[in-house]
Amino acid sequence: MCYSALIRADYTKLVREYGAVMSLDEFAQLYAHDPGKARPKTPKAMDDGFAGARTSQGQDIVAKIQQWHAEEMRALDEEIRLQSARLAAADAQFAARPSQKARNEIRIAGNRIERAQARLDDLHRTGLLPRDSRIFPGVYAPVIVSEGGQRVIKPMRYQCRLPDVPARNDVLYPGTYNARRDSLGGYWKPAFGHRHGVVVVQAFYEHVPRHALEHRALAPGERAQNVVLEFRPQPPRDLLVACLWSEWEGPEGRLLSFAAITDEPPVAVAAAGHDRCIVPIRPEHLDAWLNPDPADLAAQYRILDDREPVDLGYLEAA
Repeated sequence: MCYSALIRADYTKLVREYGAVMSLDEFAQLYAHDPGKARPKTPKAMDDGFAGARTSQGQDIVAKIQQWHAEEMRALDEEIRLQSARLAAADAQFAARPSQKARNEIRIAGNRIERAQARLDDLHRTGLLPRDSRIFPGVYAPVIVSEGGQRVIKPMRYQCRLPDVPARNDVLYPGTYNARRDSLGGYWKPAFGHRHGVVVVQAFYEHVPRHALEHRALAPGERAQNVVLEFRPQPPRDLLVACLWSEWEGPEGRLLSFAAITDEPPVAVAAAGHDRCIVPIRPEHLDAWLNPDPADLAAQYRILDDREPVDLGYLEAA
């Protein structure tokens, strides 16, 4: 189902290589500090992609991002202070009278300090690591769409909320980051043939049962165990992953979101034990995909069928 992917978030390269323009208004709206708004979930590479912006609007976006970072750093510093005090109290309690309760307090406080410090280190770090470009459901990514025939890059959440559905559907139907090929004419009908996009991906990740990966049946009494596999094209290159997107408005505000289309897996993915896969489209089909004719859905299915052939290598993700 492609629960995670390694995206391209280098805006300069996306603009140059795919002839797209940045929708700075949409990025400004995403990072805006509206009353009561929570910090948007964005990968570090997407935030840092604005570093060195030269236009006044780009610099304003940088300032908004830095403001979010400053607020989060203050919250993390406070979390570390509180959990350090909790840890010290639990250590003292355990030294005076060892107990399971004190041991749990030590473990919980230590874990929370470790997580907060790791996030704080990420916010301070200037260089990018591969994981800084990784998205999960609920996280934003740059999506290429078409407006008036022009390719445009917009930030969208990876989990699609279709128009005319309540916001609670995000919780009721958490798998809506995955638009199954066999559901395009059903659940996804409001978007298919109307709002198409692509996400530029360098790798993707799947949960696979270990026994399926090892091509064996479960042993008597053995419980199924999942392993995360990272799939990369060989040789390395970009994949234009077919997506559907939606613009939603409601009492909670406005949301741009997308889902990746998935279909039957190619040989390499099936051999690894997984039964779904994202659909990479051929670059020559990009404009036809981004500008669908709702009266000719057959043409869109042909694009999905004529997918780009890709040799995929995989390894267990760290």
